[in-house]
Amino acid sequence: MERRLTLAFSIDRKTIYRIPNNPTSPVRHAWEMVKRDHEQVLGTVPTSVLGEEEHADVVFRYAVPEERCPDWPEAFCFRFIMDGGRTELHIAAKDDLGLVYGMLEYSGKHLGVDPLWFWADLPPKRCSHIELPTNDYDSFEPAVRFRGWFVNDEVCLIGWKEDYPPTREVWQPVFETLLRCGGNMVIPGTDLPKHGIHADLAAEMGLWVTHHHAEPLGAEMFLRAYPGKKASYQENPELFETLWEEAIEKQKDRNIVWVLSFRGQGDEPFWAKDPAFDTPQKRGEMISRVVRKQYEMIRGKVPDPKCSVALYGEIAELYKAGHISIPDDIIKIWADNGYGKMVSRRNNNENLRIPSLPGPKDKGKHGIYYHVTFHDLQASNHLALFPSPTSFIRDELEGAFQAGAKDYLLVNSGNIRPHIYTLDLVRELWLGGEVDAEEHLRTFVNRMFPTGSVEIAELYRDYARKTILYGPNEDDRAGDEFYHHPARRIVGHWLQGRSDQPLGALYWATGEINFPDQVEWFRRKCADAVPGWLELLEPIESQLPGLAEPDRLRLKDHLQLHVEMHLSGCEGFDKLGKSYSAYRMGNFPLAFVYASQAMWKYEKGLAALKQAEHGKWSHFFRADWLTNISSTVQNMDTLRRWLRMHGDSPDFFLWYKEFIMPETEKYIYLENTHRNPLSDDELAQKLADWFGV
Repeated sequence: MERRLTLAFSIDRKTIYRIPNNPTSPVRHAWEMVKRDHEQVLGTVPTSVLGEEEHADVVFRYAVPEERCPDWPEAFCFRFIMDGGRTELHIAAKDDLGLVYGMLEYSGKHLGVDPLWFWADLPPKRCSHIELPTNDYDSFEPAVRFRGWFVNDEVCLIGWKEDYPPTREVWQPVFETLLRCGGNMVIPGTDLPKHGIHADLAAEMGLWVTHHHAEPLGAEMFLRAYPGKKASYQENPELFETLWEEAIEKQKDRNIVWVLSFRGQGDEPFWAKDPAFDTPQKRGEMISRVVRKQYEMIRGKVPDPKCSVALYGEIAELYKAGHISIPDDIIKIWADNGYGKMVSRRNNNENLRIPSLPGPKDKGKHGIYYHVTFHDLQASNHLALFPSPTSFIRDELEGAFQAGAKDYLLVNSGNIRPHIYTLDLVRELWLGGEVDAEEHLRTFVNRMFPTGSVEIAELYRDYARKTILYGPNEDDRAGDEFYHHPARRIVGHWLQGRSDQPLGALYWATGEINFPDQVEWFRRKCADAVPGWLELLEPIESQLPGLAEPDRLRLKDHLQLHVEMHLSGCEGFDKLGKSYSAYRMGNFPLAFVYASQAMWKYEKGLAALKQAEHGKWSHFFRADWLTNISSTVQNMDTLRRWLRMHGDSPDFFLWYKEFIMPETEKYIYLENTHRNPLSDDELAQKLADWFGV
């Protein structure tokens, strides 16, 4: 074969592809993607051949030794080659994952398939042929060696379909998108049954699999394997080591980034159940000893293993204090606080904000675990977009890279679909090491809304300006859980008759003030935010008529939905606070009205989720068990029923008689014609009119 440049190379319905003989599983999966993409774009299933002697227009193959193809892991190149008077496009790589990336680069760059096409409902454009310039191309080395997603708190993915654990149908688009984003590593779900397809499919598709920090080596949890035994390595080392040995044996032939760690059962410090470890020195010595034991066990079975240790929570504190010793070739993983800031996580009401990055004296390899979505029962964004500007994410990640934490980047991706904007930003960061957040936004908006205007970019900018700043730090911005977990805590505290005591679980937000002031603090924060959300909703709605239908749906799903969740949460919390104030004044009918209005406002959040469940997304949000808007609605319903007991009981007719019944009827009515009690909704609506609220 000889090299020659021509003016253009054409792809059309007759294009023939050649794939390697006996293709590996990752290459087979990638070929199925390219085949589907070719059919979507050009309208026909492409012809494929095997074997080096077969003629083809596009050739997927492994690079030969003398070929000047990039030599870092997972690299690929495009070469235009003249063979028998015809030009062929050869996409070559030295390893499986490099070939997968080359095939997907062809799909994205030349067939026009967006990395986020599945989650954004963004199919490629149909055409009859595609002309390519015949310019050779070498892939560049990504800024981060191991880069991927932790598909965590994935309740939407779990509840989307009927089968549990989630099947191939759910996981395949997750892993495909990760590969299209240049990711090579995944934690496929959280504490899912070991017989599920998730880990096997990730490996099949070529991804490196890694583990949750509470499940070292991906081993079975001790108390599941040995119910009734004491989960103490000090007392039962051989039982722990048996589980580790089994995990190593099962995964030794796969691409694994091994997580070495030792925490207690249920993702808590092991000393919480073992008081013998009563000093930092004892705790650090135990963790160091276990990590070295796990490391030795892996090295005995796996040549050149890739290992990591999560410096998460208390382990980071022990490491920084010098109580934990870790070999230099183990990647030390630092974590943000769940809100994107590279400081220690808030633990209930304690928020030390200890910097969580390697210092100049920290040797060896370093990486980070980062959240663009989080679940913490306080103020995190689980269903809604990241509440801070994307420039904040950029600054934190670029700062982490500059501090030397660039061997590993694991991003908490949640349920994928609500977070495609920030996941796409991180895609550029882990590939290139830096990003212009403004340029990324413009490009993202152009991809997502081809019939839209530049004004949509400003709507995305405005989103972060409208979120509630609830504390003194730049990352103290409220996500969707802010409106629900605190609200349910307040209702529970109130109905349990504890209003004379402050609610300690809310000190993280309000400080140590009394309960009525805590309720008012949340009410005021939310009430003050309502005008901003209404101000943002109006231009979103004004954009919709000018968009083509697919773009209109996309704007509803990926921005309007998030604004409506914030708006309904703010309005609901405002009404809850007013209900409590009326209750304290002894105005039970008015408190009942406000509680009903709170319920109706929160129901708007549920309606917004339901509206986004069109087409293939049917039932996507039905397993909202974490933010749990349905539970908040039920809490408001319980509250208003309880309030109706205060003065309208036992016949549930007295408020109707007092406020609504015409004066001409009050003293001459017959009970058999007036004693059919109004429903809670009917009564609340009529009383709201009477009170003028």
